[in-house]
Amino acid sequence: MSAEQLAELSDLFVVGAVLLYVFAMIGFATELAFGRFRPGKTAAAGAGARPSALKQPVAVGAAAASDGGDAVPDAVPAAGGSVAAETRGGEAAEGPDGQPRGAARAGMVALALAWVGWAANLGAIVTRGLAVERWPWGNMYEFVVAICFAAVTAFLATQLRNNVRFLGAFVMVTAALGLGLAVKVFYTAAGPVVPALNSYWIAIHVTAAIIASGLLTMAGVAGILYLIRGDGMSRLPAREDLERVAHRAIVFAFPVWTFAVIAGALWADRAWGRYWGWDPKEVWSFITWVAYAAYLHARVTAGWRGRAATIVQLVAFACLLFNLVGVNIFIGGLHSYADV
Repeated sequence: MSAEQLAELSDLFVVGAVLLYVFAMIGFATELAFGRFRPGKTAAAGAGARPSALKQPVAVGAAAASDGGDAVPDAVPAAGGSVAAETRGGEAAEGPDGQPRGAARAGMVALALAWVGWAANLGAIVTRGLAVERWPWGNMYEFVVAICFAAVTAFLATQLRNNVRFLGAFVMVTAALGLGLAVKVFYTAAGPVVPALNSYWIAIHVTAAIIASGLLTMAGVAGILYLIRGDGMSRLPAREDLERVAHRAIVFAFPVWTFAVIAGALWADRAWGRYWGWDPKEVWSFITWVAYAAYLHARVTAGWRGRAATIVQLVAFACLLFNLVGVNIFIGGLHSYADV
C-alpha cells in the first residue's frame, strides 16, 4: 500500500475505534445500571480468594467488610461463568451470584467491543507510523491518539487481573472523547516532522510519557468518580475501590513519568546542548511530577486517605492535562509541535 492509502486507513481505524468505544461504553453502562452486585472479599480473605455468592443482591458499596476489612464490590460475575439458575414463570434468568443474565451479557459484549476498539486504535497507530515512516507521535494528533490507546490498555490490562468493569463506561467515554477531540481539533495530515523530532529519543522519551499518561488518565477517571459518588447507596463503585484503583495506577505510573522527564532532559542535551532550560513544557512536566510526588508522599508519611488524597491526585491530574494539551496550544516554546 502507498503512504497515502496507509494514512487513509489509519484515519478509518480511528473512526472505527471511536464507534467501538462508544458502543462498549453503552454496554458497560447497561451492566452498571441493571446488574446486581455482591460484596467482595475482605482483607483477610487472601489475594486469590473469591467471595461467596449471596442470595440477595446488594448495591455497590453497601456491604461492610468483616473483621475490619474493606468491602470490595464485584460488579459482575467472573468472565465466562455458567448460568447458575433460571427462574420459573417467565422471569429473567440469573447467572452466578444472582446476576441477571442480560446485564452480565451486556458487560461481556462491552468488554469484547473494548478489545476490538483497542485493536482498531492500535491499527491506527501502526498504519500511521508506516505511512510516515517514523514513530507516530510527532504532533498533538498522534500523541492524543496514542494516549487514548494507553488509557484503554491500562484498563484492559487491569481487567485481566481484577474485575474493574465498573470503570469501563467511564474509561470508554474518556477514550472516545479524546479520539474525537484528536480528529476534530488536533488533526494533522500524515507527513514529516521537524528535524528535532527525528531522533531515536522520541521512541524512549515520548513512549514513556504516553504510558504514564494513560495510567494517570485511568487514575484521574477513578478520582473524579470518587468525588461524584455519594456516601449512601449508589450504582457507582465503592469509594474504597475507586481509591485503590487510582492509587495502584499512580504507583506504577510515577516512576515511568520520572523516567520520561529524565529521558527528556537527556534528549534536550543532544538536541539543544543543555539538559534543562526552563522551557514551558519542561516546567510543567516538573510541576506534574511534583504534584504526583506530593500525593504519594502524603499517603505514605501523613497517612492521607479518602477525599483529601483524591483532591491532591486530581490537582496533579489537572497539571498533567495542562502539560499535555494546554502548553502545546496556549504557550509557545521549543516543544510547540502541536500543529494546530
